[in-house]
Parts: sequence; C-alpha cells; structure tokens
Amino acid sequence: MLVEDLGQLAYRQAWAAQEESHAVVLGGGEERVLLVEHPPVITFGRRPGGERNVLASPDRLTELGVELVQSDRGGDVTFHGPGQVVAYPIIRLIDHRLSVGTYVQKLEDVVIAALAHFGVTGEKDASAIGIWVDDGGMLAKVCALGVRIRRGVTLHGVALNVSTDLAYFQLINPCGLGARPVTSLDRLLGDRAPRMEQVKEAIAREIQAAFGGQSAAV
Repeated sequence: MLVEDLGQLAYRQAWAAQEESHAVVLGGGEERVLLVEHPPVITFGRRPGGERNVLASPDRLTELGVELVQSDRGGDVTFHGPGQVVAYPIIRLIDHRLSVGTYVQKLEDVVIAALAHFGVTGEKDASAIGIWVDDGGMLAKVCALGVRIRRGVTLHGVALNVSTDLAYFQLINPCGLGARPVTSLDRLLGDRAPRMEQVKEAIAREIQAAFGGQSAAV
C-alpha cells in the first residue's frame, strides 16, 4: 500500500487527488492512503439538510477565511483545518472481503489503535459514528469519519484532531450532534501531545496493518 503525504492542501485539490487515485486503484493499481492537512474548510455530505448545521453566516465564514464545500461523502457537517490529520484510504473492498459497514468499523478500529500509541483510549458510540474520548468526564469527539464507496473503491476517510483550533467548531453543529463536545490530542495531553508527523505515521501504520500490503512513502 502506498502512503502519500500531500502536506497542506485545499480541500478541492485533495478531492481531485483522491479522484485520480481512485481511478488508478479501480484500474487495478496499488492501493494507497493519502494524508493531508486542509486550510480551514467546512464540508457537508450528501445527507439532506446537512447545510442547516452550519451555524455561521456566509459573511462570517468569509471574514474568518473558512471555505464551505458540499462533498460527496456520507455523513453530516464537519470542520477541517490546520492541526488535523486527514487520512483518505483508497482501497478495493472486494479484495479485503469487506462490506461497507465492516469497512467503517475497521476505520474506527484504525483510529482507536493509532490513539493507543499515545496513551489515549478511544471509544466507539453505537449512536454516533466517529471516535470518542473521555475529556474531563465527558465523552468528546476527537475523530470524525465519512466515506463514499464508488464502484467498490473507497473515497474520503477520517479526520483526527491533533492541534486543531477547536474554536472553529463553534461555527457548526458538528455532525448534527448538538451540544456534544469536540476535543483534540493537544487538549487531552498538553505537553505530552504528539507531533503531527508522529500521528501521521501512526495512522498510516494502522491503516497498513488493517488492510495489508507493503508501504512505500511518496
């Protein structure tokens, strides 16, 4: 499995890179995972009414330099920005004998395993997709998840808050979940928080372990 670090890249540019990789993998090429940080952007998926969970006005978003993009992934509204590791696995489900539901569960397991590298215990919530952690006695979301499967090949993926400015999440109702809080590794671990490169490495390693294949960083 190839691992490609795109650095910081605008959401639409990274989406185009996903589409290119999707075409290659669909044609039998090597599976891969794209790692990226996005400039500030709010995205909402194909679920009807997702845009209603954007709380800020268009003028306010422009003032803050936050882009608004409708994506073709599943799920509701979320924020991407600097300090957040986004991982887009591009794999053929049939090669791994996975249903869509099992794939999503494995992605959640990947994030839980990556968090364990840094002494953080992640949890699943049957009523809310993503990964949750104990933050001061409350369950808070540390990682969002949204995927699309087209012609049996995956797109989109997970977004893990490392040093993300959490104030941006006040612009949205994250994933339509109301008052449930959002957190980051910096908030949870303080001075013990890992660097971005360490988190990228952990995520990539766990994706490779979950879906097999040798890696080659590009």
